Formats: sequence, C-alpha cells, structure tokens
Amino acid sequence: MLRSPVHVTGAPKGPLRGALDALRTRLDVPGAFPPDVLAEADRAARDPVLPVYDATDIPLFTIDPPGSLDLDQALHLSRHGTGYRVRYAIADVAAFVVPDGPLDREARRRVNTFYFPDGRIPLHPPVLSEGAASLLPGQTRPAVLWTIDLDADGRTTAVDVRRALVRSRARLDYAGVQQEIDAGTAEEPVALLQTVGRLREGQEAERGGVSLRVPEQEIVAHDHTYELTYRAPLPADGWNAQISLLTGMAAADLMLAHGTGVLRTLPPTPVGAVDRLRRTAFALHIDWPHHVSYAQLVRSLDPREPRHAAFLQACATVMGHADYTVFRDHRIPELTTHAAVAAPYTHCTAPLRRLVDRYTGEIAIAACAGKEPPEWVDAALDAVRARMAEGGRLANKVDRACIALVEAAVLQGRVGEVFQGCVVELEDHRGTVQVESPAVIGEIRGAGPGTLGERLPVRLTEADPQAAKVSFVPA
Repeated sequence: MLRSPVHVTGAPKGPLRGALDALRTRLDVPGAFPPDVLAEADRAARDPVLPVYDATDIPLFTIDPPGSLDLDQALHLSRHGTGYRVRYAIADVAAFVVPDGPLDREARRRVNTFYFPDGRIPLHPPVLSEGAASLLPGQTRPAVLWTIDLDADGRTTAVDVRRALVRSRARLDYAGVQQEIDAGTAEEPVALLQTVGRLREGQEAERGGVSLRVPEQEIVAHDHTYELTYRAPLPADGWNAQISLLTGMAAADLMLAHGTGVLRTLPPTPVGAVDRLRRTAFALHIDWPHHVSYAQLVRSLDPREPRHAAFLQACATVMGHADYTVFRDHRIPELTTHAAVAAPYTHCTAPLRRLVDRYTGEIAIAACAGKEPPEWVDAALDAVRARMAEGGRLANKVDRACIALVEAAVLQGRVGEVFQGCVVELEDHRGTVQVESPAVIGEIRGAGPGTLGERLPVRLTEADPQAAKVSFVPA
C-alpha cells in the first residue's frame, strides 16, 4: 500500500499547515488538473472499455486504511487441491485512458500520487481514482485479474492473467482483518490471508529477501506542541503486502519468459549503507552482532518498539535506490533482480497511483496470451522509465522533506537543549546525527573526525518546519 511516511492526527493548522503549503510550492509538485483532463476523465468514467470475461461471481474483498477510496486491489483466497489459489484483481486504468490523450499526457507528467501529512495529490482525477476505476464494494468494474496457484509450501505453480469484469463484496481495513483473524471469526477467504501470507514470508526468508515493516510516523498535536510517535504495521499489513509481492514476481517471470518488460531492479546493498545502519543501530541501542545479516536483523525487530521503528525508518532511506529496467527482443539485462525481494520483480499492482503499473499490466496480459504488447505500450516504455525515475526522485524528496518537517515541528521550541545522539555520517566536520529520544535525524556541524559512530551529547541549534531542517552541534 502506497501511503505517506508520516501522518498528522487531526487536521494540521497554523504554522504546520503553512509549512506544508510552502513545502509543496518549494518542491513544485503538481497542482490542479487542467480542464481538458477533467473533461476526458468525466467522459471516460461514463464510457470505459469493458472486457468480455465476467468474473463478478468471485467474492473479492479489499483491504485498505479506513476511509480509502482509491482502491487498486481486491483479492480472494481459497484452497486448491493441496495448495491455494490467489485471485487478485487490479484496477484496469487502461480501460479509461486513451493513449496520448489528455488523461494519458497528464498522468505521464505527474507519474505518481504524492502523499503529504495533510492529504495527497492524485495521479488521476478523483472521478476515476476514487470513483469509476476504483474497486469499490458493490460496483462492477473492469480489472486485470490474476489467478496464481500455490503449492502447500506457498510456491507458485501456475499463473493466469486476463481482463475481467469484477465486483468487490466488502471493503475491509487492516485492524478489522487482524482482529477477526486473531479471534478466529474470519471467514475462510480472509483467514487464509494469514496462512498464505506466512507461507510467502517463509519463501521470502528462504530466498534471502526482506520486507521492511516500516512504521508510519505520527505527529500528535497538544498544548501548542507536537509529539512524535509511530504506528506499527500489523501482521495483516505484511500478509497483504506478500500478495502484492507475489503478483509482482509473477509478472516479472512472465516478462522475462516473453522477452519484453519493465523490471523493478535493485543491486545488492552497498557496504557503506550497511556500515551506516550499524552506526544507527548503535545510536539506538539495538544489538547487531557481526554474524547476524541485515535481513536476519530486520526480521527480528518489533516495529511497535520506538527504537526499532526509528531503525526501520532509517533502513528505508539508506539501502540504495531501485530503478526500472526496460528490455525487449529477449535481450535480458544483466541485473534482473530486486535485492530486497531477492528475485525478479516488477510494479504492477497500483495503477491508480503509479504510472508504470498500467504498462506492466498490459505486458503481462499479452505475455500470458502469447501475444506482443500493444504498440502504444512498446513505443512508450523508454519514456515511461525516464518519467518514473524523475517522479521517483520527487516522491523521495517529498517523503524526506515531510519527515524532516515533522521532526522540526516536534523539536521547535527546544532550541538550545542537549540530547544524546550518534554521528552516523561525517565528512569535513559536517554530517548526520541520529538522536536517541525523540528518535529524529538531523544535520550536525563541527563534529570532529573521531566522532563517527560514537555516542555524544549534541545541542539543538535549529528546528525550522518552514525549511524542513533540524541542526545540531556537539555539546
């Protein structure tokens, strides 16, 4: 599930709202949709291209945060022989978007939905993303329907993907799903989320992959100040994410077999990144023996524990940058895997919120049918890859700036106080310090060369939400 890395309880007001508005202006994120885009979206919502295959008899359900309307995925799980069958319906955005029309050009300009603590900036107009294209309950919708069969150990044995009409029966949320599973009251399609999710987690560990259970930072306003807390993901979050990973891996395998595709690739973790994470673990009093691998450590952490939560946040920012790799004509690239997944993988399950997923869905459908992708897909792949790289950089800037802004808001009014921290990066007496409590990261100036990796008292010199900046000096 794509979401903001930080959430503000209630509607942020006053200086924080002003700082967020200034941040959007400074980062030049997209604004309102142009009139011709809105007009085409209205037309498309009334008259989508509908598939012939009818799968509305499958009792699909969605799992998303409460209040979500942009529902990309609906699923159904069942027993199949000695194994399991996963049906995963993905919103079919291509049923609404005419290639090179106003909607398509605007989506290529925006690339992603951008998430801020006080709201989001959507990839597609809400009449589609929260309406006609969303897999809302009780509504018949065009979808890309995946059927993935697993054996008793959770390994993939068969894959089918095609266009279909679908109808979700229920909109569930993570907390409700977790409560029903824990209480033993969940119906089998929901209860099997735990069974299949755990099997896939076992497969991930066997591959050497690792899923970061990154908690959502939450800023709580009271008495004219802010506190920083973390919302730990539930096990159901992880089990649901495993279904998405399963589908992305199946899509990548189809592409590689067919010879054309777009992979999400990530090289092995750089040594320097692991070194920095070891210093961060030290700063947060997390024991990391040298014989324990990064993946083993991450799997051992509890995101409900604030120090562990802070470390998981750090992991998400320093473990390297994934890329999109385009290939054609069976010219398989040298790097086909994603290091965190430990297998070939692609993005294909969030087309309402990410541009490339519309294209990977088309390629997977064609590959499964033994056909070539549509010409409009093949012609745009290189441009889409370039736009995704640019959009990814902007999304990362948004995420980092939002976290920094919230941390500055938490520390505002405490300038001059001394905190315990650890220098995790340093170059020419200037670097990055991980503060122990509250668990924030800031710039440090004037640190000596011997301070790298050492705990030391640091004095807060700046906490500016408008500039999204926190600075310290050695105390």
